[in-house]
Amino acid sequence: MKKQVLNFSLLAGLLMTVALTGCNDTNSTEPDDNSNADRWITVAGALMGTTPGDGNGGTMVYSVSKEDAKNPNVSISVYENGFGVKSTRTARLQASEDGKTLFNIAYNGDNGGEFARYKVEGAGKYTQEDVTVNISQYAGTTPRWVKLFDGDKTGIAVNVTTPTANNAAGGQNANAPFAYFRGTSTILALDLQNPKITSYKQYQIPLTAAEELQGHTIFRLDAPVLNKAQNKLIVGTWMQKRNPATGTTESGFTRLGSKAVIVDFPSLENPKVITSTVGFGDNSGYRSHNSFLGDDGNIYQATQRDSKGSHILKINQNNEYDNSYVFSLDAALGVKNVYVDCWKYAGNGIAYALYSQADSDQGYVARLDLNAKTATKVDLPYEEGLDFGQYQGILVSGEEVYIALTPVGKDGNIYVINRATGAVTKGAKLVNKAGNHYIGIF
Repeated sequence: MKKQVLNFSLLAGLLMTVALTGCNDTNSTEPDDNSNADRWITVAGALMGTTPGDGNGGTMVYSVSKEDAKNPNVSISVYENGFGVKSTRTARLQASEDGKTLFNIAYNGDNGGEFARYKVEGAGKYTQEDVTVNISQYAGTTPRWVKLFDGDKTGIAVNVTTPTANNAAGGQNANAPFAYFRGTSTILALDLQNPKITSYKQYQIPLTAAEELQGHTIFRLDAPVLNKAQNKLIVGTWMQKRNPATGTTESGFTRLGSKAVIVDFPSLENPKVITSTVGFGDNSGYRSHNSFLGDDGNIYQATQRDSKGSHILKINQNNEYDNSYVFSLDAALGVKNVYVDCWKYAGNGIAYALYSQADSDQGYVARLDLNAKTATKVDLPYEEGLDFGQYQGILVSGEEVYIALTPVGKDGNIYVINRATGAVTKGAKLVNKAGNHYIGIF
């Protein structure tokens, strides 16, 4: 694989493009309005590796028309008729706004970190374009990445190396007193239209001295989102605590307030950590977007592993947490220990979340009103084995929200929900295989 060379003249052109389009607010959500009525809809399924539902056997995709996706008389068998996307484990997929292009960065294995772009041509026909780029030398073979809501222009990949102590044995400062555990963070920008690495930055991101002395550290970055002014990226964090004396990872620790990292865009410089006093969980998500720009210009972010149940947090247009905004999903749904696996902003202050509750892996779907701070469980045929832990893609197209519901190893369906009314329509049948499950609509 050839080493990618940064082309700074092209980068300058990209920066100018971003500057000239900075007043465009279409990055609030994917602008899949009714003008894309003829778009392809890609359905993705995860293959079992060694354990049913682990998704470690790779990823299959299959595309249908919107009409077929909404038709309960249509059957889709991604595992029999689909296309295998490059990835040793579950692929991290992103689709273009018109559904005609699929983007992927392979996760792990010999081709881990390899970016690919596929032309979607219906059914199991996905033609890989000759635009391969490999980002592994900068962001490793297991990078997390998302496509920004900027008109399919930019992908952002992030990675953090394993945190080490400032006085690690064998290092130059081995005799210094302990001060912190830190990994080296990478944030990398990828031009999706003329695929190439346009910029990347690497740095250590410190917490407060007091937090670091206790062993708190950033373990993972994920799910970046562009703010309304398009001059900042907000990046989610997954926090970890290590024993300062032994370096071993601790569990059951007292969590800090939820933290996000803000960097300048498009330079990716000047990392800054902001902290919520409302949420006490991580906000990195897992396999999908976890922060969204609302129509009101604020960023909304879900928490996971929150000691007080998942919250929806608000980051204002000054790029700071709005701690006056309190939206507890435990309180809104009237249950305990809500965990948001995946969610999607659908427009007009409405969002849909896939979640579990009360220490159970059983999955449910909720309609969220971010303005009223209310949440309602959607009336769907929930079954044992419905697990959204690896779910990636909820599609919003105009007033329609598309979700795939399949318990592990069982057949299911696409369900289409009207964003405005909440009405649910049963769509195409999803044919499953033992140990597998469907993980998204794109």
